[in-house]
Amino acid sequence: MVALWSLAVAFVPAIAWLLLKGENDSPDQKGCVTKPVRGRRHFLDTAAQRRVAREEFYRDFKNFDYNCPPHSDLDKGLNVEEKYVLNSKGKEIFLKSWAPAHKPLYGVIFLCHGYGDTVTYFLEGVARTLALAGYAVHGMDYPGFGMSEGLHGYIPDFHALVDDVIEQYRAIKEREELKVLPCFLFGESLGGAIALAVHLKKPSMWNGAVLVAPMCKVADSMYPPWIQLQILLLLARIVPKAKLVPGQDIAALGFRDKEKKKLADMNPVAYIDNPRLGTALQMLQITDYIDSKLHEVTLPFLVLHGDSDRVTDPSISKLLYEKAMSSDKTLQLYEDSWHCILQGEPDDVTRRIVENLVSWLDAHSAAPKLPTLDASEKELQKRVDAASPSLLSFGRLNTAT
Repeated sequence: MVALWSLAVAFVPAIAWLLLKGENDSPDQKGCVTKPVRGRRHFLDTAAQRRVAREEFYRDFKNFDYNCPPHSDLDKGLNVEEKYVLNSKGKEIFLKSWAPAHKPLYGVIFLCHGYGDTVTYFLEGVARTLALAGYAVHGMDYPGFGMSEGLHGYIPDFHALVDDVIEQYRAIKEREELKVLPCFLFGESLGGAIALAVHLKKPSMWNGAVLVAPMCKVADSMYPPWIQLQILLLLARIVPKAKLVPGQDIAALGFRDKEKKKLADMNPVAYIDNPRLGTALQMLQITDYIDSKLHEVTLPFLVLHGDSDRVTDPSISKLLYEKAMSSDKTLQLYEDSWHCILQGEPDDVTRRIVENLVSWLDAHSAAPKLPTLDASEKELQKRVDAASPSLLSFGRLNTAT
């Protein structure tokens, strides 16, 4: 084994030299307007390319159900806003918000999206559902993801990313109209780990968290063989941007409903290449960090996880539930459900999950408390019936004029 390791290390400089040219040729992010190759989502290194890809998607699918002008949002009872801001590091960050247009706010929800994702696609359906249920929802694309500036799919430093999230969400949270409302983190998959890290760094900022299939730890069964791991770790320090980590089709593993899986394949700005070495290293460090801090989690939380998830291990969610110091914690496991429980399950399962989610938020927010259990249940069903179609029908092309 020692001889094999020595041989592998001997080849690392040569491999790294071959890869460095590609690294050094990475396109400049600022001012780059190179168009992506049409129909090929592998060529979206810059934010400019991703923004063009999204606009092309809008033009090609004008009747995609969330792709509507502001007046249509108002017709649906929503105020929706998109904008770009410069963060303290000088990077353009994409922000999006959703709020009920004609209802009082019960609380504010801050989205933490998963690996390779954006707040403008599948989380769009989640955000609209929660907004129609009475919550202001705010989301950001991390640097290097979605419409935010940065090399696509690249996380150079996990803790810096967490600081970026804190910076944006603190500024939103301190707005006069929001500062009196309870605030919740909402993290999905890798976003669950980021939400927990945000809480651990700023524990007093949040009134609770919803964690959907959170990536709190990489299960032992998912780790590569030791020798392969050591080579990858070494290369990650030399050529961190190289796309050398073997990847799997997360959508194929995450979506039980095959029709909804087809919608995942349409996401115009998802990162679908092999993971970059530096990103893979940071993800290992993220989960090691979270795993070592589970006992320090103190905020109220709800975990939603499919018991047949093959992307993030539901047993790790059980571990979070057992180790967390929180006195108010809930774990909901869904039989036979896969990873993408809010986007990729049959409609009846999704509706039940939305009901559990809204019920938990109501219990921890400024939502009015009705005098009887029966009245509360009827009101919940009414609100879920009104809100859930935004998620259940997400992406289904509306042919109505």
